[in-house]
Amino acid sequence: MAIDAAQMDQLAAAARAAREQAYAPYSHFGVGAALLDEQGRIHAGCNVENAAYPQGLCAEAVALGHLVLAGGKRVRAAVVAGVAPTPVTPCGGCRQKLREFGADDLPVWSADAHTITARHMLGELLPASFGPQHLGTP
Repeated sequence: MAIDAAQMDQLAAAARAAREQAYAPYSHFGVGAALLDEQGRIHAGCNVENAAYPQGLCAEAVALGHLVLAGGKRVRAAVVAGVAPTPVTPCGGCRQKLREFGADDLPVWSADAHTITARHMLGELLPASFGPQHLGTP
């Protein structure tokens, strides 16, 4: 399913708003993510750091938790918002987490505070990925 301009604007706005709520006292690098599910609902999350660094949560993981809690099963589109000299994309672990709920053709947009800075397909970000179909699950 194609994402229309209004959905894209809402998704980017949700990712930017989530970024503003990030808890990033150590890196001072806020990230927001917003996911569009198969029902057209938007689920957002922000990064949540922890003094024990590996215990923090990425924005995409938080957004996926919201999606699952709301009964979502598939991600149709994702936006990751962060302000940096180059587009911010999901980390490797979050690429795999997104793969659980989307296929190679899942669009993943990068955004800064004002505009979309890049567009990728999940298959570009995570080529030859391992997914549910490898375990016999569609």
